[in-house]
Amino acid sequence: MTEIDQATRTELEAAAFRALMDHLLVKRPDVQNIDLMNLAGFCRNCLSRWYQEAAAARGVNLTKDEAREVVYGMPYADWVAQNQTAADATKQAAFAEAFRANVGGEPPKG
Repeated sequence: MTEIDQATRTELEAAAFRALMDHLLVKRPDVQNIDLMNLAGFCRNCLSRWYQEAAAARGVNLTKDEAREVVYGMPYADWVAQNQTAADATKQAAFAEAFRANVGGEPPKG
């Protein structure tokens, strides 16, 4: 494997993150978070939580809402209103299972 210095590695990782965000928010906003969680074990909300945790590890205090706005590119409530659809009982049950397995604890209500 090609030797990559740490600064370049960080830049490449940031570029990959931006490409993932563009894909999820611009190219495929139709893909529901519940489907991402059920199939992949993570969703946009997980990305925002990881972003918030990374910020906290570096002494940057971001609220949950601020981290979500970074990931969603707008306030979370606006994204939900524009893009989220209702999930049937089967998807909700699968989500609860995926959440417990991948995040831990009980999934949030609503």
